[in-house]
Parts: sequence; C-alpha cells; structure tokens
Amino acid sequence: MWVLLAVCLLPFVASIGLYYFAPPKERMNYGELLVPTPLPEIAGTDLEGRPATLGGLKGKWLLLHIDSGACDERCVAKQYKLRQVRLTQGKNMERVARVWLLADKQPVGAALLRDYEGTTLIRVPEEVLKNFPARNGAQVHDHIWLIDPLGNLMLRYPPAADPSGMKNDLLRLLKLSRIG
Repeated sequence: MWVLLAVCLLPFVASIGLYYFAPPKERMNYGELLVPTPLPEIAGTDLEGRPATLGGLKGKWLLLHIDSGACDERCVAKQYKLRQVRLTQGKNMERVARVWLLADKQPVGAALLRDYEGTTLIRVPEEVLKNFPARNGAQVHDHIWLIDPLGNLMLRYPPAADPSGMKNDLLRLLKLSRIG
C-alpha cells in the first residue's frame, strides 16, 4: 500500500519541486504578452472619408500597426513583415487580417496601396491611440500589435520585430484557438 501511495504522490511532488526550484528559463512567446485588454471600438474614416470601424473584422486575429500616411522606411518594413507573417499561416491565413491605423491626414501613396493590397486602413483621431499601452518611453507607433478575435490586445512586438518569432506566435495561437 505504501508503494501505491508513493507512486501516486511522486508526480505531484515532482511537479511542485520543478515549479519552485527549476522554473523554465525561456518563455514560449516572442512578443510581449499583455494582460488581455479589451479595446473600445476603433472608429475613424477610410481613405475616402467614410466612417470605418474594425467591426467587419470581428472574429479574426488582427496584426495591427499605427503609422503616418506618409509611410517612411520603418513603416514600409512593418507593412512587409505583416504581409509575410500572414502569408506564412497557410490554410489559416484567412483567419488573420492586417490593419493600418493612420494617425494623421497625410495621403497614402498609390504604390504602397498596391503593394499591400488587402490591408484595412482607418484614419483615427489621436484619442484612439491612448488605448494602446506603449512601453519604456516608446511610442504606440513603434510597436506591432496582435489583437485576438474578441477584440482584446494580446501581444506587443518591438519596433524591429523578428518575423519568424511573430510567425511562431501566431501559428501557436491559431492552432490553439477555437475562435476566429
């Protein structure tokens, strides 16, 4: 009977010991995991000035970035990363949408619109940007954001994010998620 009790308790005791005395040194996610924060409805206008929201994208994972309409090199690099990360999702690609929040009234170049067709563009007022938690003096424009299908901020990627790390995060989330 003592042997049976020991066999039953051994996994429990071992798991507690490992948890406290040998915690994992690496985390699974590449992006910075945020406390899931529900975003209020993001409302603005499309490029023609008509009212636009993210309501049509409910139920999809959103790769979002915030930048000026006069997209500089850094902005183009983010656009490219978002497109490539979405393409690497294979059959799950339709569960992911790319969103560009335009933080100013600058016009968006025709070549950029053509090269990154399929990206949802919404011009938003400055107060919408206060809903995104920047870190360590960084601006909200510096990050790439991942929003879950329920509208919660989930991950924040650094300005020079590695696309393979982003791809792996998204693959894992899409595999485990039953929504979107």
